[in-house]
Amino acid sequence: MSEEFLHYIWKFRLFDQLVLQTTAGEPVEIVKVGEHNFDSGPDFFNAKIKVGKTLWAGNVEVHINSSDWKKHFHQKDKAYDNIVLHVVHKADEQVFRESGEAFPTIEIKNRIDNKIYQNYLNFKSSSDWIPCEKQINKVPDLIINNTLDRLLLERLERKSTSITESLKLNKNNWEETFYQHFARNFGFKINAEPFELLAKSLPSIVLSKHKNSLLQIEGLLFGQAGLLDQHYEDKYMQQLQNEYVFLKQKFKLQSIDSHLWKYLRLRPVNFPTIRIAQFANLIFNSSYLFSKIIETENYEKLKKMMNVDVSEYWRTHYVIDKISTLKTKQLGDEAMNNIIINTIVPFLFVYGKHKGEEKYIERALQFLEQIKGERNSIIKKWEGLNLPVKNSYSTQALLQLKNEYCSKKKCLSCSIGNYLLKNL
Repeated sequence: MSEEFLHYIWKFRLFDQLVLQTTAGEPVEIVKVGEHNFDSGPDFFNAKIKVGKTLWAGNVEVHINSSDWKKHFHQKDKAYDNIVLHVVHKADEQVFRESGEAFPTIEIKNRIDNKIYQNYLNFKSSSDWIPCEKQINKVPDLIINNTLDRLLLERLERKSTSITESLKLNKNNWEETFYQHFARNFGFKINAEPFELLAKSLPSIVLSKHKNSLLQIEGLLFGQAGLLDQHYEDKYMQQLQNEYVFLKQKFKLQSIDSHLWKYLRLRPVNFPTIRIAQFANLIFNSSYLFSKIIETENYEKLKKMMNVDVSEYWRTHYVIDKISTLKTKQLGDEAMNNIIINTIVPFLFVYGKHKGEEKYIERALQFLEQIKGERNSIIKKWEGLNLPVKNSYSTQALLQLKNEYCSKKKCLSCSIGNYLLKNL
C-alpha cells in the first residue's frame, strides 16, 4: 500500500462509505473531501466532514498507518492542529492533539475494491512503453480527447514559465523577450544555448538602429557570435569585420566565444553560420518582429513572413572562406513549424493571458491545429497505438502525456489511467 494510492482513493471517494464510522464508533459523513495539497502541510485542505452531529470544516491527513503521524513528526507541527479527520489504511495507534483530545480517525483497509488496487499495482510494475499500452484502446474517445485538451494547455503553461521569467528580467519588454526566445529557437536543440547568448549580448534595439542595412546587421550578429575575430580572404567577410569593429566600439559590445557553436553531425544547411545568416535576413525584413508576428492572424501569412533566404554570400557558402555550389537556403517547412510551435504559439498564449485577451490564446490553438503533427520516435509509438497524431495540437499533448505522466507512471493523475483503474 502507498500513500499515493490512498490519496487517490480519498480524492475520488473510491471506497465503501456505507455506515462509515470513526475508530471510536462515531458516524462519519463526508460532505467535501477537500482540495488536494501537493506542497508541505496537510494532504487535503478545506474539507467538510460531519462527525456525529457536528459538521467540521478543516483539513484531512492521510496515512498508511495511524502511527505514521508520529513518524512524520506531525505532533510537533502546528500546521496539523486543525485536522478534522485522520484517514488511514490501518489504525494501529491512537494519535492525539496537543490538548490531549484524540483525532477523529477512520480506517479504510476493508473498504477498498481490491480490483482497483491490483490494477494500480499492475500499472506500477509494467515494463511496457506506457503502463496501459495493452489497455488504452478500451478508453472512450471522449476521455482521450478531453485528456489531450487538458494536457495541451498544461504543456503551454509549462512553456510559459520561462517566458514569464524572461519578461521580468527584461522589465516587461515584450520585443526583447521575444527576440531572445526566438533566437534560441533558431539554434534548435544543438545550438540553442549559443544563439540565446548571442541575442542577450546584442540587444534588439541595437539591431533596430541598423534595420536598413543587411550588411551591418550581419556584421553585428556574426561579430557578436565570435566569428569575425580572425583573418579571412573573402572580401565580403572583410567588409563585415570592418563594420563590426566600428559598431562594437560604438555600442561597447562584448562577443561570445566562437567555440560554443557546434557543427558536428549537423547537415550543412543547419550549420550555425547559415542559421545566423537566415536570422539576420529575418531581422532585416521585419523590424518590430514581435509586434508583427503577434498581430498576424493567418497561418500561411506567418509562414510567408518567416520564409527568409540568406544574403548573396551565403548562397555560395556554408562556412567562411570555403565556396560551395550556388543554392538558396530558405528555412524549410519543418524548421518554420518548429519555431511556430515552440516560440510563437507559447508567446501568443502568454501574451493573451497577460493582456486578458482570449483571441491570442485561441489563435495559438488554431495555429497548432493547422500545423501537421511532428514526426519523432514518441509520436510514432502513439500512432502505433491508434491515438490521434494528425496535427500539432494532438502531438504536443501526446508529448506531454508521455513525458510527464506515462514515463513517470503518474497513472493516478491521468484521466486515462483513472478510467482504466476503475473499469478494467
